[in-house]
Formats: sequence, C-alpha cells, structure tokens
Amino acid sequence: MNAPVVLRAAATPAFPALVLRPWHAEDVAALVKAYRDPALRRWTSHVPDNDADGERWVQAREEGWAAGDRFSFAVIEEQSRPCGGQLVGNMVLKGVTSGKAQAEVGYWTAAQARGRGVAPRALEALTGWAFATFEADGLERLELLHQVDNPASCRVAEKSGYGFDRVLPALPPSFPADGHLHIRRADA
Repeated sequence: MNAPVVLRAAATPAFPALVLRPWHAEDVAALVKAYRDPALRRWTSHVPDNDADGERWVQAREEGWAAGDRFSFAVIEEQSRPCGGQLVGNMVLKGVTSGKAQAEVGYWTAAQARGRGVAPRALEALTGWAFATFEADGLERLELLHQVDNPASCRVAEKSGYGFDRVLPALPPSFPADGHLHIRRADA
C-alpha cells in the first residue's frame, strides 16, 4: 500500500461518523489511556502499559502496513472541531497473503464508546475495503474469532454479517477459553 488508506463509516442519528486510519505516533497517549480499561485488557494481548510500550505497539502496526500483511486502523470519532476527534477503537485485518483464501479481522472499542455502534460500523467499513482490495489476490472469506465468554463480540459479528461457523477448542495460555469462529464470505 503506497498511499495512506483512510476509511469512513457513516454517522447514525445519535452518533458521529467514524474515520479509520493507520495508527500514528501521536496516538500513543490515547492508546495507553484506552488500555487502562480492565475489560479491554481482559480480551487483548500485548497491552501497552506506558508510553514506551505504546510507541512499540504503534511501531509494530506501522511495520505490519509496511510488510503488507497486517493492516491496523485507529478508529476516530469525527468531530466538527478542527483538531480532529477522539480515539474510540481499533480495527485490524491480518494474515493477508496473495493466493490465500482467508484472512482474519479483529477489533476493540474504547470503554467510553461502547454501546454506540462503533465496532459494527467500523467493521463494515474494514470488511468492504478488505474484499475490494484483496479479492483479486484470492481473498474469499474473512474470519472473526472471539472467546465464547465474550457475548459483545458475538453480537458485533452477527450485526456485521459474520455468521457463526463453529466452536474452537481452547489453546492455553494464549487462548484460555473455547472460542467462536465467525465467517463472512466475499460473495455474501
């Protein structure tokens, strides 16, 4: 990807539009603040506890873009103010390889933005972009995985057209509980 990719998700009657863009070094403070949330820490790995961790986290996302196999987006709530908006989440497309039929999506929503439709709207924007960009390279389906005890992620998957496929067995220590696999196909 040569040019920066910026995606948009429309506003709802109650909530502003979303902008999905690559992570920047300027996002570190907001990232570290978002990860102070115990619920977010429960469902994610590689938790940035301080600015140095946050800088490494953002740098790893930049390296994924450069390698062309992991595309992480900061999800920003658009504001009418010229200084931009507030960080409300993260979206990622990972495991993208030419000739490979599947890739994986993942996401999180910051505590202050939960219940506002951020994840389903942003996931729809990411999904559309992924298929439009990589279908010619063989991408046929996107997989979304979450632990069975995370019903909020299950609702996001279903709202976003990712149908339940099967239960995956736990793989401790990284995946301590069984998981759900949801799939969305390019032709859906």
